[in-house]
Formats: sequence, structure tokens, C-alpha cells
Amino acid sequence: MAKFLCFNAGCFECAGGSSSKNSGKGKSREGNIKYGFNLVKGKATHPMEDYHVAKFVRIDGHELGLFAIYDGHLGHDVPAYLQKHLFANILKEDSFWTDPGGSISKAYEKTDQEILSNSSNLGRGGSTAVTAILINGRRLWVANVGDSRAVLSRGGQAIQMTIDHEPNNERGSIENKGGFVSNMPGDVPRVNGQLAVSRAFGDKSLKSHLRSDPDILDMNIDVNCDILILASDGLWKVVSNQDAVDIARKTKDPQRAAEQLVAEALKRDSKDDISCVVIRFKN
Repeated sequence: MAKFLCFNAGCFECAGGSSSKNSGKGKSREGNIKYGFNLVKGKATHPMEDYHVAKFVRIDGHELGLFAIYDGHLGHDVPAYLQKHLFANILKEDSFWTDPGGSISKAYEKTDQEILSNSSNLGRGGSTAVTAILINGRRLWVANVGDSRAVLSRGGQAIQMTIDHEPNNERGSIENKGGFVSNMPGDVPRVNGQLAVSRAFGDKSLKSHLRSDPDILDMNIDVNCDILILASDGLWKVVSNQDAVDIARKTKDPQRAAEQLVAEALKRDSKDDISCVVIRFKN
């Protein structure tokens, strides 16, 4: 059911979402931009830890597309909190319309502080995040913390729009804060031998060695841009950027495209939770 939420920036109407619905679709008011999503629980015994956002909203006479993947670890409370609060915090920033990038950066940091302050309720876990805000169908702002990724198809060519925050890539920052990177236990580099990403929301016990500031990229959506894919590492560990674009471009139905991407990841033996949002900019 649609609901009305009020922030400092004004009131907007939005369609709600939750991780309990594992597949769906929607479109912009004009119908020229469509999206679909699909989420599948992995083979681990713990409950599903991936959450998403996919919706269009109207605010101050503008149409915003809000899309996100939140990949939790050590529990689902932090990604659930992000699903509910991160976009709200971004849009509450007074400077959002004049400085979207600055507002995104501030809201990421504020949201992380909220999570840390509520760790007694939210637990010791954390979450990655990749968010995309599409303003009036023309301007795209993408941000990420962790290894959930956004990939754009421009004329069929895959363009990675985010940076995977892996411990080996940010070893200097971790060590400068008194932490270390180790492949023990296992064969994956981890912060203090525990966390396989170097930036994350939450993770209070490791926060002194982690970053939560996002990398942010913005661009104009032109006629050559056809598809944007947001997904957790359950997809990207086994499917390359170009393979994902090639699969998604085969169907005009973005929900079907998201389902096919998840199916391909399962076929390639991904064992993690897999979540995927596909946005198609033109029919």
C-alpha cells in the first residue's frame, strides 16, 4: 500500500517494500523507466540477510527513483534498518537538491552513527550498501560501501559504477587505524581476520578499523544508457559485469531479467544470499 512520509524537504508519496517479497516490478509515472527485482536466500542456515529498495517517489515536483541493495552479515537487523532509514536520511538533508553528493555522504555517516548508537538493539552485525538515486529520469547518483555493486550498460558495454571495498585494496587505511588484514582463517582477506569488506555500516567491534564513507559517482543518463544493475556479491562473485549486462539485455521485462541473473548465479553455484535490482531506462 502506498504511504505518505514527511521530511524536512517536504512530503512525498512512496511505495513501501520489504525483504519478505522476493520478486516484483514497477515503473516511473510516465512508464518509460521500469524496474524489477529478485532476492533468493543462500545455502547458509541463518535467515535471509539481503534487503532491497526499489520504488519511484514524488517530492517537491520531482520524480526520484530510489534503488538499493543492502547485504547484511551477522544478522539482518542492520540491513533492515538501512532499508527503512538510509534514503529517508538522505532526503532529509537540507542541501539535497543543491548538493546531492554531499547530502548522500552526510546521510551515510549519520546513518552509521545511528546504527552504532543503537547497537544494543541492532546487534553486533553490519551491512554493505549500494544505492542509486535517479532524478527526473536524467541524473543518476550512485554510492556504495562494501562490495555490493552497481553496473551500467551503455550501448551494451558494461561499466562498473562502484568500487568494491575489499581489505587488500584498503590495507593501508586499515593498518593506519591499528587493524590488520589476514587470510586466516580461510582464503579470503579479512579485516582482523573477521570481515571480508573494508567499509561497512555497523560492525561496532571493528569500527575503529573500518570506514563507512561511501564512494559516490554521478552521471547524466543519455540515449545510450539502457540498463542499470544493482546486486549483492552473491551475484558478482560468480557472474562478471559483462555477462550480467548480456543476460539482462536479452529481455525487456526487468523483473524477468533480475530472475534470470539470480538463476545464472545459482547455476554457477553461488552459495550466498543473492539479491538483484534491474532498472531499464528505455523499452
